Parts: sequence; structure tokens; C-alpha cells
Amino acid sequence: MKRLILAALLATSLGGTAAHADDALKAAIAGSHRAAANAARDVYRHPYETLTFFGIKPNMTVVELVPEGGWYTEILAPYLREHGKLIGAGQPVENRYGMMFKKKLESNPAVYDKVSVAVFDPPSRYEFAQPGSVDMVLTFRNVHNWVELGDDNVKTAFKKIYDSLKPGGVLGVTDHRLPESMPQDAKASSGYVHESYVIKMAESAGFKLAAKSEINANPKDTANHKQGVWALPPTLANRDEDRAKYLAIGESDRMTLKFVKP
Repeated sequence: MKRLILAALLATSLGGTAAHADDALKAAIAGSHRAAANAARDVYRHPYETLTFFGIKPNMTVVELVPEGGWYTEILAPYLREHGKLIGAGQPVENRYGMMFKKKLESNPAVYDKVSVAVFDPPSRYEFAQPGSVDMVLTFRNVHNWVELGDDNVKTAFKKIYDSLKPGGVLGVTDHRLPESMPQDAKASSGYVHESYVIKMAESAGFKLAAKSEINANPKDTANHKQGVWALPPTLANRDEDRAKYLAIGESDRMTLKFVKP
């Protein structure tokens, strides 16, 4: 009987902890600190569903790769602030995007004061975490930018990520998805990349594909646009040309992949 009672108490405690973490994530997403323009894009980016799919917990050490303007940082920083750790790893501060991230953090110290800044700048600088020290690495719409560096450098980037993770650690990837029936050029110049290519590069580093999700799928997106993915919102690179069409499509069709370090 005592064992049954203890088991019930433990289950209740674990359930309460999970519920608290879930509430904390929802609160971070709903926070008034978020830029209105960023929050308006939740309908396309599904941050709650995406981060839940990856299995994020508030006590994790998480690396966000190439955060730039900090769209996801707005959510991750308050969520991890008290019990976890967020490392924003991108270009060095002397570069444009590194400075952009620095200004983002300085804009609201009450939210971002505990965010660590590091460098992840393929193909040459990977100064973001000690080996085996990280629970989760997240990269949102970045892999297509690495493609032009060549397969060897893409593999190196994934290997550096792999090395940073603890055994059982998770790599979460979203990116603009190119239909497998369409050719991918050597530089992924349209901004779209084959899902199979991303999986192949990750597995070459030792990752195992744990799961795929269609959370960020958009069947309206053909991936065949003048100006590539940047024809779509929010960039609308073609300006007034076919603007209504691109607004009706919305943001790009995206793969959402969860990899695990064995």
C-alpha cells in the first residue's frame, strides 16, 4: 500500500511539474515583452507546438543558433531564465547580425540579462559550448545558408553541434522545404532545401532522426517563386508584384525535424 501511495504521489508531482513547464512556455509566448510584429507571425511559426515537439524543458541548457533579430529568443529567454540556460550563438558582435543580436539583448535586460552570447559562424568559428555540455540545440531556417559552403563544411557544422550535446541531447531543425521532385542547386540559392539533404548531413555527424512533424507545413507553398523563399512574407522581395498572391500563400512550407545524439 505504501508503495502505491508513493507511486501516486510521484506521478502527481511529475504531472504538476510538466503542467508548470507547459504553462511557463505558454506564458513566454504570450509575454508583453514580445514585439507585436513577431507575435503576429506565431500563426505561421507555431512556437508552442514546435518547441513542445522538440521536447524543451525549462531546466535545460539550450543553444539557439544564429538568433539574429531574436524571434525565438523572445520566447526562449524568459522560459529558460530561472532554471535553465540559453546560449545565443551566431556571428561575432563586430559583424552585422552579431550586433543585431547584441542590441536585442540590450533592449530589455529584465528579460535577456541571463542570455549568454557565443559564436557559431560556419565555416571557421564554432565557439559556443564545451563538448557534452548542452541538452538541446535549436536552429530555425539556417541550414539553407550553410549549403553554399559545400557539403564538407555543412557536415562539419553538424558535427560541432553533435559534439556540444550530451548523450541523449536533441537537435531541433526547421527550414524552408524544397519538394524532392525539384532540383536543389549547389548553393540552395532559392532558400529552399531538400528535407532528405538535411537528414543526410545530420546523420553523417552521428545523429539519429527521432521524429518528423508537419507542424510548420504549408501546402500552399510551391517553392517555385521569383526571388525564391524571399518572395513570401515577411520579406515580400517582389514588393507590389503579385503581392496579394504571396500574402495569400503565407510563410514558407517548412520541415520540422528532431534529431537525437545516441
